[in-house]
Amino acid sequence: MKKFDNDLSPLGRQLLGNAGVMKFFTQSEFDTALTQAKAEIMAIAIQTTKQAIAIERNACADIALAWSQEELSEAIRHRMRPQ
Repeated sequence: MKKFDNDLSPLGRQLLGNAGVMKFFTQSEFDTALTQAKAEIMAIAIQTTKQAIAIERNACADIALAWSQEELSEAIRHRMRPQ
């Protein structure tokens, strides 16, 4: 079980911090790292959503083509292309 920063005495923080056992961050450093991590998570979520939509549109276009709806299939595929 790890001790958290607020569970350690000042002496414990000094000993563990200087020994390289635990790295301590200031609140500002933590907030900056947390903001960066959130931004990376959101970027991945957005990219994943875009890929899922593209896969779904491609499947819809394939279904339309299978039902001899070439015009609809092309319209769906055209919607996938960047404007």
